[in-house]
Amino acid sequence: MNVIVLGSGVIGTTTAYYLARQGARVTVIDRGEGPALETSFANAGQISPGYSTPWAAPGIPLKALKWLFQRHAPLAIRPDGSLFQLRWMLAMLANCTSERYRLNKERMVRIAEYSRDCLRELRAETGIHYEERTRGFLQVFRKPAQLEAVKADLQVLQEFGVPHTLLDIDGVVEAEPALAVVRDKLLGGLHLPNDETGDCYLFTTRLADQARALGVNFRFGADIREWVTANGRVRGVKIVSDGHEEVVSADRYVLALGSYSREMLAPLGLDLPVYPVKGYSLTIPVADGDCAPVSTVMDETYKIAMTRFDQRIRVGGMAELNGFDLGLNPRRRDTLEMVVRDLFPGAGHVEQGEFWTGLRPMTPDSTPIVGATRYPEVFLNTGHGTLGWTMACGSGRLIADLVTEKQPAIRCDDLGLARYGKVRGHDVQPARLSSAT
Repeated sequence: MNVIVLGSGVIGTTTAYYLARQGARVTVIDRGEGPALETSFANAGQISPGYSTPWAAPGIPLKALKWLFQRHAPLAIRPDGSLFQLRWMLAMLANCTSERYRLNKERMVRIAEYSRDCLRELRAETGIHYEERTRGFLQVFRKPAQLEAVKADLQVLQEFGVPHTLLDIDGVVEAEPALAVVRDKLLGGLHLPNDETGDCYLFTTRLADQARALGVNFRFGADIREWVTANGRVRGVKIVSDGHEEVVSADRYVLALGSYSREMLAPLGLDLPVYPVKGYSLTIPVADGDCAPVSTVMDETYKIAMTRFDQRIRVGGMAELNGFDLGLNPRRRDTLEMVVRDLFPGAGHVEQGEFWTGLRPMTPDSTPIVGATRYPEVFLNTGHGTLGWTMACGSGRLIADLVTEKQPAIRCDDLGLARYGKVRGHDVQPARLSSAT
């Protein structure tokens, strides 16, 4: 079976690896000059199945209104001039109920826990290293309301058998000793001992090497233009590489273009509810290891994660709904610097930090879209939001099973596009498609 994977971020690369391991002949196509150069390049660094939490939650609408007037708010909304932005926000608000939150949380934890198991298996099989740490994840609380709100998550974690401990301030300091100097600012925390950390870019580039060894062909610098169809079926993809236009064809196609997946899928009459949510990170050289985190610490108040690599600290978070804007807002850097200095004073050379931004592909219910479409040759692996690194191996292995018609290891009938109901249009729209010759 020949398979084309569109996109070489962590999602596309893990998909290609698992497809090749199952015997498929795989070609990965990407406009970049190498893997993981966009959203996967400098994310927050945590692999956090236990923290797989929907953005759409009870109380979020009121919090969002308050955040609009705060300098260091975790969320900013700016109209991008599209009707889709409004539709997407309304769909997200519809998921801010206790019932929907519980349903979405269950889906996210299911795939994230599976993904962490797949990552451990992959690491054992390949010996891959990516500055990984397996010392857990700590969510810290500054306010009593945060301790109260976490109770709903604890019930889901318990049902799924996810190890977790609600810590008092002494427990927080035991888990992350450097927080001892700021213990008066904190009330407690949630520790998830099975969560991990690591550099997503290093992982993806090194896994791409493993995939090449299995026969995967990576075609970089190729601009993906449009689908080629005939008789209501997808027959190929038109690309431009080195100034030359060509059509590449396969038996199956996996769309893993992150935030750009929606635009690519629209000509097929499929309405993909994925919106680009802009996030930021700051990568700081370690100045004093004793003052730095040992793993990942999430400041629940500002939704900022601080992750320890070998000699670097990755500080990441925040969300802007502003279309495909990739400008670096200096106010966001101020927030990242403020939080890391507040919790880990003296840990890093903040002034030397590398400031970065990327677009997270987010669905209204925070759950990725992994599965088939009504076109038997087209599959989707996108919409992972802030948890692409966390869910990459699991969703990559899952989609490889579906493409090669193997029985998946986890339930996946509710992870596809069909959960959003009837899609726009019923037939392929010929006017917007290239026809096969």
